[in-house]
Amino acid sequence: MLIINAIATIGGLTFVLASLLVVANRYLHVTEDVRIEQVEDMLPHTNCGACGYPGCRAFAEALVRGEAPPAKCSVSGPADHARIAAFLGVDVGSQEKRVARLACAGGNNVARNRAIYQGQASCAAAALVAGGGKACFWGCLGIGDCEVACDFDAITMNPNELPVVNEDLCTACGDCVEACPKDLFSIHPVSHRLWVACSSLEAGDGVLEECEVACTACTRCAMDAPEQITMINNLPVVDYRKGPQNREPTQRCPTGAIVWLDEKLGVVKGEAARKVIRKGEIHNTTT
Repeated sequence: MLIINAIATIGGLTFVLASLLVVANRYLHVTEDVRIEQVEDMLPHTNCGACGYPGCRAFAEALVRGEAPPAKCSVSGPADHARIAAFLGVDVGSQEKRVARLACAGGNNVARNRAIYQGQASCAAAALVAGGGKACFWGCLGIGDCEVACDFDAITMNPNELPVVNEDLCTACGDCVEACPKDLFSIHPVSHRLWVACSSLEAGDGVLEECEVACTACTRCAMDAPEQITMINNLPVVDYRKGPQNREPTQRCPTGAIVWLDEKLGVVKGEAARKVIRKGEIHNTTT
């Protein structure tokens, strides 16, 4: 008898709950716009987050709601943007291309190591051992976590163990920003051409014993462009909000720590910068 009562109770409870679900579905159901699925199919399915949304699905929902322009997807090309815009009957919109930038130029031909790291081939792992083997505590460790993290093959390690970003391939997804234990990467619009390629917070020429292209905090760039550059913690900081940039702040930099990133020529240093002619690895001092 007890078993029969238990079965009846469970059966009755199941019926009541099922009925409640049916009623809730009838009165609370929200019909999803069928266009969301179609728009999502037009997106690259990389879920990189460069658009500012947590994934392609969320971005598709924003597109259908009219909260974002198709051009905000930095992975898709102009043809894909136009196809989505035509489907939704909206403007393609515009979005300045953004790319990852590295605040370090200390490859092994100009920067010394103070110790030889032997362990897991990872910048994150090396950084746990007294900050890594680089003499400059703030410098790139050169093992390539950023290259591994980039799903778009936009980062390659050059012969001097320094990451190089291909602006054409970069989608500004930010994976390299997350992967770098030294916080050397940041995402910028391509129009930010005046760039401080150093993160060292040391001051004085003594820093050159660690890295020949490091910023010495001489303040010449800040003196030449006080409206754009402020010295903070011995490092020049560019305020990109203040007018158009130009190459003037780079001209008197003695080490080439502040550079102009030319669209065609690449990295352009000022006239006063010492020339780097060493191709191979610099002689290291180990302890």
